[in-house]
Amino acid sequence: MAGTGDWVTETDRGRVRGLVRDGVASFRGVPYAASPVGELRLAPPRRHPGWTGVREVVSAGPAVPQGPSRLERVMGRRAPDWDEGGCLTVNVHAPAGALEADELRPVLLWWHGGGFSSGSGGWDWYDGARLAALGGIVVVTANYRLGPLGYPYLPEADAVNLGARDQAAVLRWVRDNIALFGGDPRRVTVGGQSAGAYSALALALDPGTAGMVRQVLLQSGPFGLPPQDPEQAAEVTAAYLRILGVREGADPVKALRAQPVEHLLSAYARLVGRLARPGDATPPMYPVLGGPGIPDDLLAAVARGGLGDRPLLIGTTRDEATAFTAFDPGLRGLTADGAVESLEPPYGARAREVYQRYAGPRPGATPAQVLTAVRTDGLFRTGSLRVADHHAAAGNAVYAYRFDRRPADDAYGLGATHCGELPFLFGTFDAYPDSPMLGTPTEADRVLGRAFAAAVAEFVTTGAVGDWRPYEPDGTFVRHFG
Repeated sequence: MAGTGDWVTETDRGRVRGLVRDGVASFRGVPYAASPVGELRLAPPRRHPGWTGVREVVSAGPAVPQGPSRLERVMGRRAPDWDEGGCLTVNVHAPAGALEADELRPVLLWWHGGGFSSGSGGWDWYDGARLAALGGIVVVTANYRLGPLGYPYLPEADAVNLGARDQAAVLRWVRDNIALFGGDPRRVTVGGQSAGAYSALALALDPGTAGMVRQVLLQSGPFGLPPQDPEQAAEVTAAYLRILGVREGADPVKALRAQPVEHLLSAYARLVGRLARPGDATPPMYPVLGGPGIPDDLLAAVARGGLGDRPLLIGTTRDEATAFTAFDPGLRGLTADGAVESLEPPYGARAREVYQRYAGPRPGATPAQVLTAVRTDGLFRTGSLRVADHHAAAGNAVYAYRFDRRPADDAYGLGATHCGELPFLFGTFDAYPDSPMLGTPTEADRVLGRAFAAAVAEFVTTGAVGDWRPYEPDGTFVRHFG
């Protein structure tokens, strides 16, 4: 079924018509849950009521409500495209032949990042059509609620980890529907980047969803960030409600449902500004320990063998934290003492020792550059290696990479920064026309992208990458790209 045309298939809520182009059938904006509006705002995801006739799904649905990403200067700006109505959707890309074949294809369910505050599975950055064609796999992306609509802490109203509950609903949708798109529900790799990697690991560890996950792909997961403590989450939510002017003793959910969503986003932006620390990527609201989807600390669960024998592909970029520090005005003129002070929340009394340990091998580095190196390891690399070490030490298949490619014209000193591998995985170079992290891609970059995407697709298909040596717990056999 090469060329261009349309294709109609079933879902458990109704029939959908997608678009076939260049041998890939894409179904964009397929609802997996009811719109989270009115009484469903800040409620757990509800089953979509369905539709009659054939629903056209040739364009991605709207993003979930969100403010601008803090990484716009790094990745490129996007025009706002959010709408609370109709935002809980999935996008499915399948080789057209898979829709007619007897044998079902392996599936990659991939989550976007954005600090649990921004992003959309429907954006062209993450269009899975090229990856589906290259690897002969079914690629699924999806939206989940973010920021104050996805991660407030209001346990008395069952409004906890709503974004994680959306993700679990998507995984169940894949289990129940993906065979109708040519995908095998028994061969689902759950993966993602940054907050999406954090989410993928949580789904693979949570007993409520782990049985639907066969393999795991983790790109630049911020595993140095433990799930939020409930007490801290309650304090953050209380501060947010005060910004909104919700009086103490009032029903917070009723008050939040009564306000325009623009007010909720504006108040969240003010909260971000109040809590921001130089070079720190921690969002105010993110998954809470003990809430739905996060029954345990992620690293502790991995150490106890929570991933079972699932194959794991995991990696980081070389210079992760430059994405959060290169354009941070709070780091201009930063002194060594200021850098040490900004490291005190995660490191406490060890902050100065940690700073000096990183400054020693970097003579001539500015305090901001030293802080960036600490953040790269502390938030991303060290935690990822711990996940790999624990899983490999138990005798499981682990494949590890580091993405080293940097733009040729690197005016901001980003290096191989956070999110830098995304255009290479999806082959979506043209979707980043003003992105400093990418620059002007060359033919060599496109070759590198095909190699990286092929490795991921092979892992999704086989649980291994044929020409890679499996990772060993001492940190050896990490494949470098670029």
